[in-house]
Amino acid sequence: MSTNPGHRIAAAVHPRWTRREALSRLAGGFGSLALARELTAEANPFAPKATHFPAKAKRIVYLVMNGGMSHVDTFDPKPLLVKHNGQPVPGGAPKTERSTGSLFASPFAFQRRGQSGIEVSEIFPKLGGLIDHCCVIRSMWTEVPNHEPSLFMFNTGTIQPGRPSLGSWLMYGLGSESRNLPGFVVLCPGMPVVGSPLWSSAFLPAVFQGTFLKNTETDPYKLVAHIRPRAGMEVQRRQLDLLRSLNEEHLAARGADSQLEASIEAMETAYRMQTEAPEAFDIRREKPETLARYGDSEIGRSCLLARRLLERGVRMVQVYYGNSQPWDSHEDILVHQRLAAKTDPAVASLIEDLRERGMLDDTVVVFGTEFGRTPAVENGSSTKLHYGRDHNSYGYSIVLAGGGVKGGTVYGATDDFGYKAADKPVHPHDVNATLLHLMGLDHTRLTYPYSGRDFRLTDVHGTVLRGIVA
Repeated sequence: MSTNPGHRIAAAVHPRWTRREALSRLAGGFGSLALARELTAEANPFAPKATHFPAKAKRIVYLVMNGGMSHVDTFDPKPLLVKHNGQPVPGGAPKTERSTGSLFASPFAFQRRGQSGIEVSEIFPKLGGLIDHCCVIRSMWTEVPNHEPSLFMFNTGTIQPGRPSLGSWLMYGLGSESRNLPGFVVLCPGMPVVGSPLWSSAFLPAVFQGTFLKNTETDPYKLVAHIRPRAGMEVQRRQLDLLRSLNEEHLAARGADSQLEASIEAMETAYRMQTEAPEAFDIRREKPETLARYGDSEIGRSCLLARRLLERGVRMVQVYYGNSQPWDSHEDILVHQRLAAKTDPAVASLIEDLRERGMLDDTVVVFGTEFGRTPAVENGSSTKLHYGRDHNSYGYSIVLAGGGVKGGTVYGATDDFGYKAADKPVHPHDVNATLLHLMGLDHTRLTYPYSGRDFRLTDVHGTVLRGIVA
C-alpha cells in the first residue's frame, strides 16, 4: 500500500479517483461547506431587519385575559345600566351565544383616576393609578361570540386556524434583537383554548413560530427543559457543527425545507440558550420586594418573567392568564374580582418597571381579551347561579400603553348599556394594523406569497388608529 498521503486520501474517498481528482473534489467540498455556512450566517432569519418607516416601538408584550373579560365591570362604566338595573333591555337584547335576561349593573364601583380622569373599576386600583400612561379602547367588536374564533381573529387575523400569528409576522418582518433567546415567547401556566395554533407560524417559515413555556416552575432548569449542558460547550459545538453540515448537505441536495431549516436554527438557539436562559428565566434573582410587588401568582410570575425577557431583546412576549378560559364568568361575575386581584398588581408592576427602565417609550403593552360580556344577566338553563354574563362580541374594551400610544385617552364608545360598539368601532384588524404601524411596519406591505396570492396579517382589512398614536 502506498505511503503517499495523497493516495490514502484518494483511496479513502473513492478507489478510482486520481490524486488530482481527489484533491479537487475535497477542496470543492470544503469550499462548499464554508460557503454554505457563510450564506447561512448572512441569511440568518432572526437577524434584525429594516422597518418600512421609523418605528415608535421595538417590542410588544401582549397580556391576554383569556375567557372574555367583562368591559362593563372593568373599563367601560355605564350609569344607565345602574339606573335601569333589573329591567328588560330596551328594544330587546341582541342575540348572543346563550339566553340572557334583564339588565345587570356592575357590582363594582368605578372611580375617575389620574389627571385624565378616566373611569376605572375598583377591581383594578393599581392599573387605575397608571391610567395616564394608557389608552382605553372602548369600542372593540368582533364577528363570533365563541372563544376559539375570537382568539384566532385577534392572534392571526382570521376566525379559522391556519394563518400566522401576530408574533410570527413580527419575527418575519423585523427579526430579533436577541441571539441567545427565542424572539417570540408565549407564557401560560396551562394551555389556553385552541392552544398552539394561536402562536403558530403557519405558512411562514417555521423558525418564526412562538416558543411556548408552561411557566409553572421558578427553577429555570425545570421551566426550560434540557438547557443544562450534558457535555462541555466545545464538545457540543463540534457535534452541532457536524450535524449542521450534514443537514446543509441534505438541504442542498433536496431543496428548501422549512421544517428542517427551523430544526437547524432551533438547535443553534438551544445551544446558545444554555449560556443565557438559566439567568434570564430565573425570577428568583429578583429582590424579594420586587417579587412581592408582582405577586406570588401565576400571572405575577408571568409578567415579571416577561419584563426580564423584554430587557434581553426578545421581540414579543405573549402572556395568557391561565389554563383554558379562566375569565369566562357565565355564572358569577364576582369571579372577576378574584382574578383581578392577581392581575392588577402584576400588570401595573410590569408597566411601572418598564417606565422606570426607560423601556415603556418603545414597548407596546396590550392588555386585552377575545371579547366582552353582556350587560344583561345570563339565565340559561346550564347555569346554576344567575349572577354572570354571557359572551358579547358586539362591544368590549382593551387597554394599550407605551410604545407610541397616546396615554390618558379613551377611544370610541359602546352604546348606553354597553352592548354594541357605537362610536368609532374598532376591529381586531385595526388593532393589528396599528401595532404593526407602531413597530415601523406597513400592514399592507408586510406580505408573504402562499398558495397563489400574497397574504398579510390583516388580510384585506385594517385601518391604523391614528387617533391613539402619539
